[in-house]
This record gives sequence, C-alpha cells and structure tokens, in this order.
Amino acid sequence: MKGDRVEIVIDAGGEGTRTYEVVATRAGRRVEVSNRRGVVEVSEVTRTGTAVRTARFMASRVLALVEQPISDGEPES
Repeated sequence: MKGDRVEIVIDAGGEGTRTYEVVATRAGRRVEVSNRRGVVEVSEVTRTGTAVRTARFMASRVLALVEQPISDGEPES
C-alpha cells in the first residue's frame, strides 16, 4: 500500500553508519524484504509482483532493518 516504508541502517566502515529508505510511492504498491545468500534485498513491488525499485545490501553490513507498514487508521498523503 502507498505509505509502506522500510528503513535500512548499514555500517559504512570508517564513515560510521548510513540510513537508506525504500517507500511504496504509489497506490497498490508494497515493499518486500528478502534475505538470500548473505544479501538483504528490499524491493518496491507492484500488484502483479513486478519489482519497480530494488536496493541490495550485504547482510554482514546491515545493523538494523525497520519495517513500517501503514496502518488502516492512518491517512495517506
């Protein structure tokens, strides 16, 4: 649903940490997270299951992954 959001915090080595955000930008889209072979993949997906945008991170570098789905009572912007 529009408003689904996932925040990813990674260890950037000597630079400290970096935060990335993947958001469902249109109605009918959702954000999916998968963890395969040491890679965390966060994708914005359409209703039919086609990935629109994908972000990939090495699992060993991911410090936090926060999924924030939109609730039914919260208005969409």
